[in-house]
Amino acid sequence: MRLLLAGLLSVVLAAAPPSAKECIGCHDVDLAKFATTMHGSLGCTDCHASVTRVPHADKVAPVACATCHADQVKAYSKSVHGKAKSAGMIDAATCKSCHGAAHQIVSVKDAASPVAKQHLADTCASCHSNPEFLTKHNIPFAKPVEAYRLSIHGREVAKGNLSAASCSDCHGSHDILASTDPQAKVNRANVADTCGVCHNEVQTVYTESVHGLAVKRGSKDSPTCTGCHGEHSILAPTEAGSLVNAARVSAVTCGRCHGDERLNARYSFGDKVPAYQDSFHGLAVRGGQKTAANCASCHGIHNILPSADIRSTINPANLKQTCGQCHPGLGEKISRGRVHVRTAGGAEHSMVRWIRLAYYALIPMTIGFMLLHNGLDWLAKLRRGPHHGGSHEGFPRMNRTFRITHAMVMVTFISLVVTGFALKFPDSTWVQLFRSLDPTSHLRGVVHRIAAVVMIAATVIHFIHLALNRRDRVILFELLPTFQDAMDMFNMIRFNLGLINDRPTFGMFGYAEKMEYWAFMWGTIVMAVTGLILWAQNLSLRFFPTWVMDAATAAHWYEAILATLSILVWHWYLVIFDPDVYPMDLAWLTGKAPADHVRMTRPEYYRKTVEAQDAKADQPKSDQH
Repeated sequence: MRLLLAGLLSVVLAAAPPSAKECIGCHDVDLAKFATTMHGSLGCTDCHASVTRVPHADKVAPVACATCHADQVKAYSKSVHGKAKSAGMIDAATCKSCHGAAHQIVSVKDAASPVAKQHLADTCASCHSNPEFLTKHNIPFAKPVEAYRLSIHGREVAKGNLSAASCSDCHGSHDILASTDPQAKVNRANVADTCGVCHNEVQTVYTESVHGLAVKRGSKDSPTCTGCHGEHSILAPTEAGSLVNAARVSAVTCGRCHGDERLNARYSFGDKVPAYQDSFHGLAVRGGQKTAANCASCHGIHNILPSADIRSTINPANLKQTCGQCHPGLGEKISRGRVHVRTAGGAEHSMVRWIRLAYYALIPMTIGFMLLHNGLDWLAKLRRGPHHGGSHEGFPRMNRTFRITHAMVMVTFISLVVTGFALKFPDSTWVQLFRSLDPTSHLRGVVHRIAAVVMIAATVIHFIHLALNRRDRVILFELLPTFQDAMDMFNMIRFNLGLINDRPTFGMFGYAEKMEYWAFMWGTIVMAVTGLILWAQNLSLRFFPTWVMDAATAAHWYEAILATLSILVWHWYLVIFDPDVYPMDLAWLTGKAPADHVRMTRPEYYRKTVEAQDAKADQPKSDQH
């Protein structure tokens, strides 16, 4: 009997699985530390089921995680990682790759776990930030983990906010699928639902928007959350690098689709993006202003709807409220004008179109005549040489009051040209030089308006002076155009062409000065009126339809071009490049013009002026008063 019991006992003992103490005789496992892990309550053979005795075979069957984790293993087998492993990719991610060494697996809630939210990016980075791995397997996504770490989600997780999204929140855990898979959480059809787990209210609004409905219908072109916000590099809207930052949302994000030629051909978007870029709002944003309206300011953010929808922020019934966010007190006429109007689009108001067409004809005709006239004059004077004999004698031409108002105009005109063209061409290299000093263009706008006020003031002072000073008032009569001016201009061209021998002479002012004076006055009125309409935009929009603003913008812009070119081609020739006064007529500074020049071009006026001065000099001082 004893022998029988001993035999039975030996059989039972031989059939019992090896104990942990037996295993550590060969395997270096810290049993105390292992006891603290998720599998600490299990015996060695619970996982290594193929081991039935010690010593065991050199090669044992791999651990079957599915024994306890059937659902997870099933999901993994269908995932992009599991399929890659089945296809023979030896370095595809496995349970161990993510959860860590077999004897050190801890709960996902444990801060030490490789799959804990605060460490998950590092775990994924072991493959997805490995250049050799990415190159080997032709994975096209560049630095997704690095981008995530810099994103608003990654930074929040790093700060300890474990409610922020991590890799698994968007891609899944064991069931990670390729984005092309209809079941993938990051498939474009499912992105809104994935983001909606955290951003539920936004998802609800987006789902009913024109974009959300298009995605629901299966559109491959309509943007999802990642289409506007980005994928791994999502930043807060206030950050400069964000795709939805006020400075970038129109050109970079909305413009990516609405400015695409192929999508425009498919959906007839029109030229809305280029039109916005050239508009007052677009130019202001391009110039650095963050408060100017962008696409989202008017169309909404997630609640974008067709303008025909009564809920739409750009529905005619809602425009007063939408535009009124920036322009309080708007009138009902705001809904009558068109927006996103381009010059070549044919949709602009007829008045705006006629203004453009008028300037399209006026600018080349005017500047072309100036270039022809001055070119002939310059060539003729080069042939015969300057008429002055090198004398530095001066002839009284501008008194102090005229010089002061001229200086005001000169300084403000240059300021207006620089600050005005800086608004129109904010991307130009020369404008970028000033961007570090004025990143928001606020200073540019202030300088432009101050210069405008000073120029208008100088013009008003000029006419007040003429009204009060009878002696100087004579210039108004001398500046009035006459038929003789037309004849003088005609004869001057004939003289410069060598068709006549006698050079025309003038009175106090020649036709060139008269043309410039009255052109300046006309231009000042046009620029002042249109500038004030644009400056007082809220008041203007309260009483006028938007086409008035468009007309003012067009007239202001084209008149600025005409005025600038006229000064460069006409005025600068008269006072600088004319060989008879070169290198400069300093009357604007000293009050005196070259006497030789006046004597040759205005002999009768020169004679009378000298005689008057001589007569005044001969009078007793008491009579002069």
